[in-house]
Amino acid sequence: MKEGTDKILNSKSKTFLAFCFCFILGVGLFSSLELAEYWLFRLYILLFIISFLLIIFWPKKNYRFFLFCLLFFILGGARYLITIPSGSAENINYYNSAKMDFSGIISEEPIIKIDGVNYVVKVETQSLASLPNRKISGKILLNLPLYPRYNYGDELKISCSLVEPKNSLDGSFNYRQYLARQGVWSICGSPKISLISSGQGNRIMSAVLWLKQKVGDKAAELWSEPESSFMAGLLYGERSGLPLELADNFSRTGVSHIIAVSGYNISIVALALMSLFINLGLARPRAFWLVVAGIILFVIFTGAGASVVRAGIMGLIVLLAGQLGRLSRIGNVLIFTAALMLLFNPYVLIWDAGFQLSFLATMGLVYLSPILSKFYNSKRVKSDNFFSETLISTLSAIIVTLPLILFQFGRLSVVAPIVNLLILWLVPYLMLFGFLAIMLWFIFYPLGQVVAWLSGVGLKYVIIVVTWFGSQSWSAVEMSVPWWLMVIMYLLIIYYVQKDKNSSL
Repeated sequence: MKEGTDKILNSKSKTFLAFCFCFILGVGLFSSLELAEYWLFRLYILLFIISFLLIIFWPKKNYRFFLFCLLFFILGGARYLITIPSGSAENINYYNSAKMDFSGIISEEPIIKIDGVNYVVKVETQSLASLPNRKISGKILLNLPLYPRYNYGDELKISCSLVEPKNSLDGSFNYRQYLARQGVWSICGSPKISLISSGQGNRIMSAVLWLKQKVGDKAAELWSEPESSFMAGLLYGERSGLPLELADNFSRTGVSHIIAVSGYNISIVALALMSLFINLGLARPRAFWLVVAGIILFVIFTGAGASVVRAGIMGLIVLLAGQLGRLSRIGNVLIFTAALMLLFNPYVLIWDAGFQLSFLATMGLVYLSPILSKFYNSKRVKSDNFFSETLISTLSAIIVTLPLILFQFGRLSVVAPIVNLLILWLVPYLMLFGFLAIMLWFIFYPLGQVVAWLSGVGLKYVIIVVTWFGSQSWSAVEMSVPWWLMVIMYLLIIYYVQKDKNSSL
């Protein structure tokens, strides 16, 4: 025990890593237990006590280390607790169960579904008979019909009954915490809406979303359905237009990541593009910076939402791992990045499956890919070609995310490796040709149609493969594992990675 502590204390990077772990652990424990806000004052008292003890035991290295670990753990818990809105009249959730008239601005990109549209509205003022035009803060969720359609930045006058989000009856889905990720603590029931004004949002965000809408319109003109919705999913993660049966087939075959903006998707596509550019003759440094620029432009183009920014960061970390080749350094960057993301939004650790899958897939691509590459080399199979690198990257991500998928979703895709292998190599080309077709539409429409036709052949191929495998009864099996078995599976993966690392020393 003492030797392990000394190793950490004698390494600045390991000490820093330990503090990040403690912060993440504090966020995870407090958010999973859903401790109430009244714990916050007690944490402040503990912070004062620990600070006092640090002054006393500062010369003693071991005591100082453990006190700092406890300090970062408590800071993680406090970071979660301060996001819970207080029960004061200045917060919108104070008026849950009351009928209210208020105004607010649509603060995020509307989520369009088959049966309606979800709007997140940032409340500005409210009017009650007893409290006219009081300034309040907070966000609410509006679920409205498809038409009339409102846009980001629209200012609305709303009259509705506010209700607190309710979890599912069987406890399988925590809807309250799911909305809390977006800062939403109230739902507007039976709303009456009128538009006050438009263009009240961030100008850059408004311009990006306008461009995104234009691209979606052009995609609908260049490709027929379901190819146009599939291309929208590839280019900017828009899945609302996909037929339900096709979307389910993507899930059953384990390739939903290609039509979702996630760290998994961006990392796989980024690695595939790196391999493609290098095989086309570009030097690795130039290919690296070209893909980095592409990821940044992609994040901006898709609206730079919180989940997209996280996905882009994960993709950049994977690229950096391949560029530097220093797993220990990249591991520290990855853990620090996770702690930084939790500092901005502590809810994603426990209540955002997308964050969890992105983080784990990135871990797999950084730590497991070199092991699989080594195995390929031992079998005298080239692992530096486009096909092999794509296969290795895919298998690494699948292996590391499988325990969480079995725990969260209870579904095992038997055909995921082979379907990924059959279609993933084509995804970078589809994205490239799809983007070119839309750009050429603005310049010279007939040429845009030709490029769209070429990419349409690839889109049809992917849909045929996914539909055929997804329609088979054996393509996916319902298989759920308890949390403790998930933990054991991850401990086995960690043990295997650590064993390989020790054998390489």
